Amino acid sequence: MSIFDFLKGEFIDVIHWTDDTRDTLVWRFEREGHAIKYGAKLTVREGQAAVFVHEGQLADVFGPGLYLLETNNMPVMTTLQHWDHGFQSPFKSEIYFVSTVRFNGLKWGTRNPVMARDPEFGPVRLRAFGSYSVRIADPGLFLKEIVGTDGEFTADEISEHLRNVIVQEFARVVATSGIPVLDMAGNTGEFSKIVTQAIAPVVAAYGLEFPELYVENISLPEAVEAVLDKRTSMGIVGDLSRYAQFSAAEAMGKAAETPNSGMGAGIGAGLGMAMGQQMAQGPWGGAPAAAPAAAPPPPPPPARQWHLAADGAAKGPFPEAELRGMAQSGALTRASMVWSPGMEGWKAAGDVPELAALFAQVPPPLPPGA
Repeated sequence: MSIFDFLKGEFIDVIHWTDDTRDTLVWRFEREGHAIKYGAKLTVREGQAAVFVHEGQLADVFGPGLYLLETNNMPVMTTLQHWDHGFQSPFKSEIYFVSTVRFNGLKWGTRNPVMARDPEFGPVRLRAFGSYSVRIADPGLFLKEIVGTDGEFTADEISEHLRNVIVQEFARVVATSGIPVLDMAGNTGEFSKIVTQAIAPVVAAYGLEFPELYVENISLPEAVEAVLDKRTSMGIVGDLSRYAQFSAAEAMGKAAETPNSGMGAGIGAGLGMAMGQQMAQGPWGGAPAAAPAAAPPPPPPPARQWHLAADGAAKGPFPEAELRGMAQSGALTRASMVWSPGMEGWKAAGDVPELAALFAQVPPPLPPGA
């Protein structure tokens, strides 16, 4: 082996990337002058991809494996450079290592409340937050659309934009879902699926994909939650007067248990007097308690309405008082056909018991020839 072959073997490039930061998406292999030796070995580990950029143009993308950087192994770069097979001097290119693993635990949330129309509460403002995971599906596209010439690109640099994409689609889904606020907690899984499907085309244009997205919580403003808690408490308490009596008795009992407390003695005496008054008004000879006020009578039922058949058409409806005047004037006779809601069909007025009394003071029709 000649000294030149030995030195050539000693100076072979080994290009690789190991990352322990857990948040780096893209890292550029740094070499002064961006000189890559002909015949260098490129190691791409699982969960990585290597993107070659030559003279500002994306040349090739390498998946996991070991590569020997020669012209016969890089046909795209050979075409760009027009190398001869015997040319073995260093070439100037940039190598970007792209992490293709999942980046988990990224957070999203609504910076401002989302307006929605609830079928029970009316217009409401909702807040929500959750988490998601992201992965680079197309390293070349991601490098062209997002990274550019950034030598070290982290997840924090794009998380704000991804949060905006998620929140925008979440607001649309919630506003058009029609699901009541009180039932949204049971539908967070459906919200997550719908939002993930809706934003997939948007992030795919960046070379990304969302393996998972979770809606962890949907909440109302604090003031509205406080009112809702009071409403819930009222439903649990039930009879407020009994609850007030119980609370007062409980407070008196705690005060009376306090040793050497004048307040406790006073409350105990007052409680005894109140109990004495209550006993005096009970079944032991005292005046009976006042009976509760009688409930007001219900409103009278609405007057029945009648329809009258005349000249081949239905007229009305008419109240019974108006039919009485029509009977007296002769506009309504016993043979007139009438109908009212609840009847099976049209009947002669004289055959309807409710209207028979209208003709008591009306003489019957004259006999023929009179």
